[in-house]
Amino acid sequence: MAELLSFLILISAGLFLSELFKKFHLPYVIALILTGIIIGPFALNILVVDETIDFLGSIGLVFLMFMAGLEIKLSSFRKLVGGAAKFSIFNGIFPMIVGFMVASYLGYDLVGSLMLGIIFVSSSIAIVIPVLEAQGLLKVKLGRLIVSGTILEDVFSLVLLSIFLQMMAPTTEIPLYLFYLILAISLYALRVFIPKARELFKKFHGDGKDLFEEEVRFIFVVMIATVVFFELLGLHAIIAGFFTGLVLSESIKSEMLIKKMHALSYGLFIPIFFIIIGAEMDIGVFFAGGEALTVILIIVAASVFSKFFGGFLGGRANGFTPKESVIAGAATIPQLSTTLAVAFVGREMGLIDDILITAMIVLSIATTFCGPILVKYLTEPMTGREAPEPH
Repeated sequence: MAELLSFLILISAGLFLSELFKKFHLPYVIALILTGIIIGPFALNILVVDETIDFLGSIGLVFLMFMAGLEIKLSSFRKLVGGAAKFSIFNGIFPMIVGFMVASYLGYDLVGSLMLGIIFVSSSIAIVIPVLEAQGLLKVKLGRLIVSGTILEDVFSLVLLSIFLQMMAPTTEIPLYLFYLILAISLYALRVFIPKARELFKKFHGDGKDLFEEEVRFIFVVMIATVVFFELLGLHAIIAGFFTGLVLSESIKSEMLIKKMHALSYGLFIPIFFIIIGAEMDIGVFFAGGEALTVILIIVAASVFSKFFGGFLGGRANGFTPKESVIAGAATIPQLSTTLAVAFVGREMGLIDDILITAMIVLSIATTFCGPILVKYLTEPMTGREAPEPH
């Protein structure tokens, strides 16, 4: 009964409070995080994050990373891979160095500094694409390059996290070089096998009325099974979820099926994860002032500066004008899904403290809110302009 009450509080608050916050034109994810803060233990304290709620949050995190991988079409940026790699070196490696140096300066040990460096690598493709699309930039080379570079950064940050976690808390006795070779072969095999399995299932199922959404459930089963398979290999669940989505991204062609998966993910599981993130944010540091607040402000400022400057350098390295490069820098400021996922795992494994977790949540809220506004201010509408072919 207690678990059901906690679940009722969670979904009710997520439904009504988040809608209230959206009236103030706040992004949906920020509204969910603020909802979690309000009902969490550091504010009203009406939500008890028990084992059941924590499990649902973990499922939401896997869904979040799965959808992030599913939204990436590898074929869409193959022609830009050279420029994207150059862009992501500046917009990924530079922030990583800054994150490591800032954490070291603030007194964190090697583990905490490396974690912050890895977190600084990522951007948020879920925020970047809508912002660029709204300004008409997805139809020009600049926008396509930003998207491709951001994808590479997110993949790179998750690979780095995987290697780091294997070094800190090994889940397999297989040597790392052999482990990642097996992983690469498995990814390729699944990319070949899963589409064929889906076609066989569709033939078996036939064309009758799909009252119980068999195809959606099939994709759900494949996702969970693939995540479990990767976990058995020794890969963390969030990385497994991302790679599962990546494997399925090219094989799922049906827009209707993608919309159904989107509705299932963002309609139930993913909001639970973001509310729990908010509930675990210690807002007391803002009222206590002092060192903790200073640390948070320094980390947020360092991330914004490093992503903006790294994006600017990446744009210039690819031959774009100073104004276009400034837009590239602004577009990569938002940090959300991958940032919070990596931070969540770091806290779960005891690798980062509560101050860093709070800093990451503040960073996500601030950059998700301010980044799109900055891009809109800097960009003239480009809708209808044809994208030049990449050199």
